[in-house]
Amino acid sequence: MGSISSDATLPWTKTPCVPSPQLSRVAGCNIHLKLDNLQPSGSFKSRGIGNLMIHAVASSGDVHFYCASGGNAGLACASSAAALCKPATIVIPVTTSELMKNKLLDLGAEVFQVGKNLHAADQYLRENLLAKDPRGVHVPPFDHPHVWDGAATIVDELRDQLEVPIDGIVCSVGGGGLFNGLMRGIETFRWSGRKPHVLTVETAGADSLNACIQANAHVTLPEITSIATSLGVSRVSEETWKWAQAPNTQNFVVSDADAAISCVRFADDARLLVEVSCGAALAAVYRGDLRERMGKGLTDAQWAEKNIVVIVCGGSGVTLRTLDQYREKYGPHTIIKA
Repeated sequence: MGSISSDATLPWTKTPCVPSPQLSRVAGCNIHLKLDNLQPSGSFKSRGIGNLMIHAVASSGDVHFYCASGGNAGLACASSAAALCKPATIVIPVTTSELMKNKLLDLGAEVFQVGKNLHAADQYLRENLLAKDPRGVHVPPFDHPHVWDGAATIVDELRDQLEVPIDGIVCSVGGGGLFNGLMRGIETFRWSGRKPHVLTVETAGADSLNACIQANAHVTLPEITSIATSLGVSRVSEETWKWAQAPNTQNFVVSDADAAISCVRFADDARLLVEVSCGAALAAVYRGDLRERMGKGLTDAQWAEKNIVVIVCGGSGVTLRTLDQYREKYGPHTIIKA
């Protein structure tokens, strides 16, 4: 058994959950924002990846973490390694921005930029780095029980933070780590009424869970064409496909334009910058889909009393210039319910 340094700190924090008058007005019900964009790494991945890394340190002690990532998972690994006083090596593909590369370097991680895509970067990591380091610990971005358990802490916090019933939770979904964690967390508790309904949202071209639902099988998306690269996982975890069949879940798909313009509107409404992968979940509010997805059969008065939590999952691959580019490219686009 290893031990955690006395200088180490928890890799994630308890984040606020705040009401949003602006989004509540748009949705016609009570919208609460779970601000996991405020995690040390800038996204919810601090929870799951941090939890996995804590377990690794507790098991072995003398470890070196390795992660292949184009963005948020790598930042979560690097920031968690710094919190745990352990070294980390991140391999990023050549398509990764200088912005993201510099953020990794600022966190003290060793960075290799290799391969034209994430698969090539991961292959290099496994064959040339991890295989040669007996202390090496591979950090997967989403497909591991420890990652899901870390994400499940969101539900623990929501139970403490909200004094009203939680009728629904909205989250973006890529590989499924966040969704798996939310479902695990929900199953942990007894609920006075119905379990919260979970609505997962993807962008067209990164809709690997939707592909499974349409095929009624665990399938692989042929290619990723969405600009929401953080959602760009061609095959969701097997656990995600299982949870997607639960009766209290739904999935739907929005366009890149909807997700991008939602980021722009959210910056105005909440004064917070999030990347387009997070904009997918926000688009569920701005497009007006929530009532149809979560409030069918309810009167206006009944719907107005519902409490929906939107997971602001964050993402660090965004700047003011990014939002300006979205505004220029999609500015004429109006978010209209499909």
